[in-house]
Amino acid sequence: MVQTLVIVESPTKARTIRGFLPKDFQVEASMGHVRDLPNNASEIPAAQKGQKWANLGVNTTADFEPLYVVPKDKKKIVKELKAALKGVDQLLLATDEDREGESISWHLLQLLAPKVPVKRMVFHEITKEAISKALKQTRDLDMELVHAQETRRILDRLVGYTLSPLLWKKVAWGLSAGRVQSVAVRLLVQRERARRAFKSGSYWDLKVALAKGGSCFDAKLISISDKRIANGNDFDESTGELKKGHNVCLINEVEAKTLANKLRSGEWKVDSVEEKQTTRKPVPPFTTSTLQQESNRKLRLSARETMRCAQGLYERGFITYMRTDSVHLSDQAIHAARKCVESRYGNEYLSKSVRQFSTKSRNAQEAHEAIRPAGENFKTPNETGLEGRDLSLYELIWKRTVASQMADARLTMVAIDVLSGEASFRASGKRIDFPGFFRAYVEGSDDPEAALEGKEVLLPALAVGDQLNAKEVEVLSHKTQPPARYSEASLVKMLEKEGIGRPSTYASIIGTIVDRGYSSLQNNSLTPSFTAFAVTSLLEEHFPDLVDTSFTARMESTLDEISTGKVKWLPYLEGFYKGDKGLEIQVQQREGDIDPGASRTIDLDGLPCVVRIGRFGAYLESKRVGEDGEEELVKATLPQETTPADLDEKKVEQILKQKVDGPESLGIDPETGENIYLLFGQYGPYVQKGQVSDEVPKPKRASLPKGVKPEDLTFENALGLLRLPRSLGEHPEGGKIQAGLGRFGPYIVWNKGKGEKDYRSLKGEDDVLEVELPRALELLSMPKRGRGGRTALKDLGTPSGDNEKIQIYDGPYGLYVKQGKLNASLPEGKSADDISLEEAVELLAAKAASKKSSRKTTATAKKKATKSVSKKSTKTSQRKVPTTTKSGRLRASAVRVIKLGDG
Repeated sequence: MVQTLVIVESPTKARTIRGFLPKDFQVEASMGHVRDLPNNASEIPAAQKGQKWANLGVNTTADFEPLYVVPKDKKKIVKELKAALKGVDQLLLATDEDREGESISWHLLQLLAPKVPVKRMVFHEITKEAISKALKQTRDLDMELVHAQETRRILDRLVGYTLSPLLWKKVAWGLSAGRVQSVAVRLLVQRERARRAFKSGSYWDLKVALAKGGSCFDAKLISISDKRIANGNDFDESTGELKKGHNVCLINEVEAKTLANKLRSGEWKVDSVEEKQTTRKPVPPFTTSTLQQESNRKLRLSARETMRCAQGLYERGFITYMRTDSVHLSDQAIHAARKCVESRYGNEYLSKSVRQFSTKSRNAQEAHEAIRPAGENFKTPNETGLEGRDLSLYELIWKRTVASQMADARLTMVAIDVLSGEASFRASGKRIDFPGFFRAYVEGSDDPEAALEGKEVLLPALAVGDQLNAKEVEVLSHKTQPPARYSEASLVKMLEKEGIGRPSTYASIIGTIVDRGYSSLQNNSLTPSFTAFAVTSLLEEHFPDLVDTSFTARMESTLDEISTGKVKWLPYLEGFYKGDKGLEIQVQQREGDIDPGASRTIDLDGLPCVVRIGRFGAYLESKRVGEDGEEELVKATLPQETTPADLDEKKVEQILKQKVDGPESLGIDPETGENIYLLFGQYGPYVQKGQVSDEVPKPKRASLPKGVKPEDLTFENALGLLRLPRSLGEHPEGGKIQAGLGRFGPYIVWNKGKGEKDYRSLKGEDDVLEVELPRALELLSMPKRGRGGRTALKDLGTPSGDNEKIQIYDGPYGLYVKQGKLNASLPEGKSADDISLEEAVELLAAKAASKKSSRKTTATAKKKATKSVSKKSTKTSQRKVPTTTKSGRLRASAVRVIKLGDG
């Protein structure tokens, strides 16, 4: 019998695929990449530390040869894989079917150096049929894909590790630059600049509530004396005035109210009725990009959360591969989708012919299938047994896939114009004659004001000349709004539209932007920081190509051409990095010309000061005349929540005044006689009781809850915040309940006794100063979510003698039991229903024991290392990590690396 070893990336994928393979197949997980460019100093072999190119991890003097090392946490895995390889007759590399997966397989091949036949096994879904087919259609490694991934990795490293140290010197320590990251940051900054430059315009119009018989409907003013009424599109964003050449009627408040009074006693009649029939076609099935966009709009999941969730669904066999640019559906998928339509909605909702979609995105990657439910029969969401966000995301994918094979929706758009004197009003309606695919799915919109496509707006049946009654005439005031900040969905859409980066990397790129402090996520909007402004300005001035969308898109196209063999990777890298205008030369020539002081300064129009980037964040700097008549420099920290677009002269004066004159008292605490102050710190506004003194170095303070503006804060609320936590009463089972304000916002806590406490965060509608006991008990009765928003799958109970219950959760690496802060994975093959409380206790005890053993081993190793250093031995043992060059030769490799921003 032939013994076969199959290697995949994750334990979850291994567990799923194992059920579809013959019993003599052994499946192991590599836990992702087993080899990469060095990431920290501990991975650097001493022999290479002195090389000039070592800090790049790429030998730019020897055909850009990458230095690959096995990270410390992967050495055990590689050892286990080598052991598993002994005694088998063949090796199947079953990593994902994209460039990244091909690269992982190549690295495994290089490291394991198998002496048995090796084949590549690829599939885009983990079902019995797909795995059986993949076993029959194994192939060799695709080296063009490997080279394409390697070139991207090298290019990202060259950009990140060449520019990031420059940013450390010229702006602030710890910053990073990246090939796609820096362009994405610039998009955010450009939008924020547009918001700062925006000038709001105001206009007025009227809305009337009309009635005919028992039917009522609204109509809006559209013209006076045949002259169109101005709307938001008629205003110039830079001036707030009407655009030149727009011949429209702009009425002010007085004119609008005068007209409304006149119309209230006027006659109303129907001037025209227009009906227009139209159809709506379903959107294509999901790609990586559109899945990220739609889950952000509808489920409020970040791109990173979406991909993590989709990865789990794929590896457990629920959906097809989630990294794809294709909207194509296989014949099997089309048959399954059409069968769902027939059984669930009926034949009349089935499209007359099979629908196929073509990929329109620029630089589409390999011809994968669209993201869809796995298998030849789609499980309905209720049949999956999924919960929480897993269920929500699967349902989104199921609905969109099924809708793609449904009939068009047929609509009738209705426009009714109504006259009263010289004023013309219009009522717009929509009638859905046949819902078609609307029954299953309606696509979301990035515009929160946009009406849902599948929502009817019904108007009564009217004819020209019909007399109507005006129930109410309302005067409406409008202000034009600045361009909206990017959400994750709209940023992903823009990046894909411009051909920047790969959709499969957008999640990590957006995550990096937020993690590195270039942007914060507030109310689902990406708000750039002042640091982002400083870095973008530096790159725009000195390295404009690297943040130019067109240049980056052309680079992306070239990288895709490398994957197909149309372009040679080595000449391209030579030209990009070492040419006359290469990155290396540019940095060498311009580094001396960049003034750190100027790079750390942000000059914003309309402010009486400048913003600077310091060691502890952004701060204001202004020159003022002191009491002695001398000019002095005033510096004041900017609260972290202050955004560049919203920083105006009024806020600046408020912050600087507090710095110069000290805080202004809101009132006096009647209990202590101390002043209550409102102050602005690095982490936002807060209230303080009394002032800092030698006797009271840390007076009582409380941050303002999220959403509370400093200008709206009353003295009573400030006093209430400083008196938190407040007692709400007793829990029916015993123990006090309190409401308080902590590091992560307002909360309630149930003190159960013996040190055990049960916390719940207050919801957006709850006020920490007003919440009462019944609401607290309601929140405490809700299931407590685990880390990452996970809800327990099963509650096993509390072991005898313990205070904390044991619960089962489903995580990214499979099922696990949790008690307090201790987690332990379930054995392979075990489900949540198979585990008893006693077995869970044993698993947790074994995990606790292994942690203690690990700590002892670490402590012993540290002692040995200390003794070794104290001997000051001149001889050191240098263990070389073997890597393979492109020509196939082995050599030792190392690099000095400080963690930077690749990509």
